[in-house]
Amino acid sequence: MEAVELTKRFQILALDGGGFRGMFSAAVLARLEEDLNVRITDHFDLIAGTSTGGIIALGLGLGLSPREILTFYTDHGPRIFRDRSRMRGVRHLFRAKYGSGPLRAALTEVFGDRTFGESTKRLVITSYNVAADDVYLFRTPHLPTLKRDWRESAVNIALATSAAPTYLPGMRLDGARLVDGGVWANNPAMVALTETVGPLGIPLDAIRVFSLGTTIDVRHRHRRLDRGGLLPWAGDAVEVLMRAQSESAAKQVRHFVGKTNVLRLNPTVPTGAVALDKVNIETLYGLAGHVSRDASPSFDRTFGDHVAHPYVPCYPAREA
Repeated sequence: MEAVELTKRFQILALDGGGFRGMFSAAVLARLEEDLNVRITDHFDLIAGTSTGGIIALGLGLGLSPREILTFYTDHGPRIFRDRSRMRGVRHLFRAKYGSGPLRAALTEVFGDRTFGESTKRLVITSYNVAADDVYLFRTPHLPTLKRDWRESAVNIALATSAAPTYLPGMRLDGARLVDGGVWANNPAMVALTETVGPLGIPLDAIRVFSLGTTIDVRHRHRRLDRGGLLPWAGDAVEVLMRAQSESAAKQVRHFVGKTNVLRLNPTVPTGAVALDKVNIETLYGLAGHVSRDASPSFDRTFGDHVAHPYVPCYPAREA
């Protein structure tokens, strides 16, 4: 049983959702690799991701470097989030703002026809099944009981985790109707910790967590929210719920494994500076460079002395 062998140290990389903001996460990882002359994946035993963080996790598992993933965002992002329709505002009232075709094409260029089972790292990718009204996890075959997800294409899983409601259409897969995992786990750090302590059986005192966000806005919550009501809350409800989940997950992880064993990077930016489908690339990349420069000593001190345990899948990468 693999869990018996993984008790000395176990390190988790958890990657938040955030649409095009994911470029920030990829840039931080790329700059950390350059500053410290390391391969990020060499130091982590489990990688969890939601939405854009799920795409990054898939890329890392399939052998892409953070720099290559960053190039994916800079090259394909503007094409994915492009809508030239004159009726886009009206259409958005009744259907997704963007079609999934450009994202599927971009992902296929990068992942090809590789399967989830071809990942060289243990992965947990979040989604949500609106048909069953239940959470949905894609998990690599790091345990004998995980007999299904490894057969699925990486492209389909990337589409399922990143199908942000109102922005992209849901993904139909094996009878499930899947949308962005950010509706319940925008910060997947607690999901990763649950997988590590529960199924993998790793003791809490052996775990360290690197949790990487996609920036947050500096927000002022208007007093009208205190009155309640549909209209006062219409513009804030989704963002408040996602922020609350993310902050709650970060605090719970710190509570369980200890503050000194968790590094959380999620800097604030001016309101409106970045959005799910539109960012200033130069600004975000510059911020990532600043954050990674400040964080590199802490990263090296907390995670740099651990080499990830070998991952041997319980099932083959592809069906015979």
